[in-house]
Amino acid sequence: MVTVVDGGARARGRLRRGGPWLVLALCALSFTGCALAQLALGLPLGDLDVYRAEGWAVRTGEDLYDLAVSRHALQATYPPFAALLFVPLTLLGVEAMRVLVCVLNFGLVIVLAQLSLRLTGIRPGGHWRWAAPLAVAAVAVWSEPVWATVRYGQINLLLAVLVLWDLTRPAPHRFAGVATGIAIGIKLTPAIFAVLCTVAGVLACVRRRDAALLRLAVRAWVAFAGTLALGALVLPAESWRYWTDLVLAEDRVGAPEASANQSLRGVLARMLHTGELPAWWLPLAAGVCCAGLAVGVAALLTGRRAWAVVACAVTALLVSPVSWSHHWVWAVPAVLLLVAEARGRRRGARGWWLAAGGATLLFCSYVSWLLPHDETRPELDLPPGQQLLAAGYPLAGLALLVTAAAVAVTAPRGTPAAGAARRPAGSSAR
Repeated sequence: MVTVVDGGARARGRLRRGGPWLVLALCALSFTGCALAQLALGLPLGDLDVYRAEGWAVRTGEDLYDLAVSRHALQATYPPFAALLFVPLTLLGVEAMRVLVCVLNFGLVIVLAQLSLRLTGIRPGGHWRWAAPLAVAAVAVWSEPVWATVRYGQINLLLAVLVLWDLTRPAPHRFAGVATGIAIGIKLTPAIFAVLCTVAGVLACVRRRDAALLRLAVRAWVAFAGTLALGALVLPAESWRYWTDLVLAEDRVGAPEASANQSLRGVLARMLHTGELPAWWLPLAAGVCCAGLAVGVAALLTGRRAWAVVACAVTALLVSPVSWSHHWVWAVPAVLLLVAEARGRRRGARGWWLAAGGATLLFCSYVSWLLPHDETRPELDLPPGQQLLAAGYPLAGLALLVTAAAVAVTAPRGTPAAGAARRPAGSSAR
């Protein structure tokens, strides 16, 4: 009997030790399979070609915002600072550049998984500390937002990693906020995280609590100002044109009714059968933005930093004029947050597990790719059932905002505003 017990214990020990290495092998297999599948379907990398063209425009002095890349006439839509960062892409041949960016995006999937685990407070011990991010990445790479990011050579993973790098650091940290400011300089949508920290930080200071959030926000805005100054110094004409004319130009980013546009504007355009939305669209978007920020601030002030960050990200995706499906890489921390809630609850865990499983299925469904879409814009005439399918991500985002509001309201009062930041940030106070 003792021999059997000892043998079972040794077997479990070998499994615990060998399991992480099996995960490593499975992750490598998953990444290899994803790369081969991408190659078999033909990697367009259209957005990467735009980035490279922007880098060439900086080097050659061409007009940055008059570019029209590929047969789709894709244009530059980011601030001038982003074009400066794209210059190194021109130092490589096209094929070498494509391989490098694909490898970098695969690496960023692992980093995103690691930061998402840290944000949500899921911290396995032992060898699983390094194996858990690989397990998450092995699945996440097949989700539609991550798959499409790799397919088009997009920078969504980089932006998410920059923001999470700041918001998961232990406080106080002298450089927390700088990465977020750089992310804002590349693409304006991450500014919502600086707004979140500014509002929550001011309220925390008024209540005589920790000023870590406000310091993070100040660093973010200062870093963003630095990107503006650098862009204006190197590209003065382009900077003036962008910030005075093109920053709010909606016609440069694509048709709002496209099935891949997973924002509220896209849902309304398809529902109303027109790409020209009525004037009430803007107040509606502003209302959703304010509500989402209010939820984020409430969650942050009650120590639920993970919920605050995910709610803030979802709010930005909902209210942006165009949120392509590949912008929703924030699905990775969102799903892990649902998993963390399920693991941490004695009652109602089944509902959280079902929510996590449903969200995983949704973001791995590729449903928007299956709907009619071409240059004739059949999305304007979708029947109600297909419109519902095309609204999958926004509906999930709204449901998550409602859930975040409920979590923030029911959180214990008196939690320090930066409570999650005093620990490795993101371990939600319960």
